[in-house]
Amino acid sequence: MSTPDRTELARIRYETAKEIFERGQYREAVSLLENACALVDRGTPLGGEIQIWLVTAHQAVGDLKSAVSLCRKLSRHPHLTTRQQSRRLLAILEAPRLAMRPEWNVNIPDLSNLEESVASDRKGSSRPLKRKPRPLPAPQPIDPSQINTQDNRFVWVALLASLAILSSLLWLA
Repeated sequence: MSTPDRTELARIRYETAKEIFERGQYREAVSLLENACALVDRGTPLGGEIQIWLVTAHQAVGDLKSAVSLCRKLSRHPHLTTRQQSRRLLAILEAPRLAMRPEWNVNIPDLSNLEESVASDRKGSSRPLKRKPRPLPAPQPIDPSQINTQDNRFVWVALLASLAILSSLLWLA
């Protein structure tokens, strides 16, 4: 294959590996990323991107040793962005692990072995409610005798203040 074909194939495998990784299939992502690395020059920006994802995939699989080793190699990568990302990742990977108390963790049960549920078991889970919206209460009529119609001269005060400000601006200009 020619170089453009190999690069395109590497890019396809790289994009597929990212999608698979985001679905939680880390081992398959490692395999595809390693395959993509073999097809492209590792010193290129694309090669660096693929290897950064490979570090993350190794870490997700639990292969911390490979992740740290690759990350150290990438800290000397010719592409500046790859070097910066690898140094940040290396700092995270080599950071000391914090002790966690059991009550801080949330245990999510494995539901993969459950049988399909029956619709009658899901009482109120996602069925739309069939309620009619309540009509708004009719507004109470306003008694005209309760309205304040007395002139409080606010409009005249505001108009005089505006004229005073405008005349002072004209005088200063």
